Amino acid sequence: MKFIDEVDITAVSGHGGSGCVGWRREKYVPRGGPDGGNGGQGGSVIFVADENYNTLMHFRGQKVFRGEDGIKGAGSCMDGAAGANCILRVPVGTLLFNRETGALLADLSVHGQEYLAAEGGRGGLGNAFFQTSTNRAPHFAQKGEPGVEIPMRLELKLLADIALIGLPNAGKSTMISTISAARPKIADYPFTTLEPNLGVVEVDDKTIVVADIPGLIEGAAEGKGLGIAFLKHIERTSALVHLIDCSMFLEEYEVMEAYATIRDELEKYDSKLLEKREIVCLTKIDAMTEEEIEKFRSFMEENLDRKVLPVSSVSGRNIDMLKRLMFKTKSEA
Repeated sequence: MKFIDEVDITAVSGHGGSGCVGWRREKYVPRGGPDGGNGGQGGSVIFVADENYNTLMHFRGQKVFRGEDGIKGAGSCMDGAAGANCILRVPVGTLLFNRETGALLADLSVHGQEYLAAEGGRGGLGNAFFQTSTNRAPHFAQKGEPGVEIPMRLELKLLADIALIGLPNAGKSTMISTISAARPKIADYPFTTLEPNLGVVEVDDKTIVVADIPGLIEGAAEGKGLGIAFLKHIERTSALVHLIDCSMFLEEYEVMEAYATIRDELEKYDSKLLEKREIVCLTKIDAMTEEEIEKFRSFMEENLDRKVLPVSSVSGRNIDMLKRLMFKTKSEA
């Protein structure tokens, strides 16, 4: 399924049904009086957060979503049926904006959370409602209220605890397939991952959600490569795991350059991303000697003034340690 994380739609609620002007007509009951029923309520447009969805793809074709109109009232005091609501299910983490004003209408961040986007028009009252002791034969009824039309923009920001970031081919997809049951596309060429992937990591009966973010390159903020289209998905995360493929470098400074490239693009997008807690990992160490691993690790730790973890998704080296470090980092964030 194609990943869609932004879409423009219009929510239109149904019109309320008009009330009825009716009169009781029955043998042996002269002047039976008014018996016009009320109109039905128009259908509303309601959004529901559903964890079974992870894309806005189902909104791509249809652009206008309507609630049904209420039915007009009838004689014999019969009220019209209410129009059916239009229920729109969206992924957890969807933001709803007014497309014209840019105002945030709702942040659907919990499974089952609902938002009434466009309320259906109220049904009109029939003439039976207006009968009083002084007005025993009202010859009027109310019209149903019209529905409303709301131009909306839907934006999905995936809800994950940890985000895997790094240059293309840093081993993010392989890593998420190793630490979780996620099965993203994995291949030996840049930009294998074209959309974020989510995986659930479990340690000691506890779970966290990890997102594999498509690789960034230098100049992503200016639209190079895949650009920064997916960086918004890490805004809600508690921490970052920065993966660096050290097997492709000969000199220590090249590893620092790779690290700085990603950090620069994060800052260009939103400097607040640099404030997130970060785990730095050297990947693909199964293709290196112990001397090479130690050379890069010590150089990185000296320059970053923090611990750097060498890991291998192929051999499984330090993977359990990384998973436990993820849980610890999330809990401390």
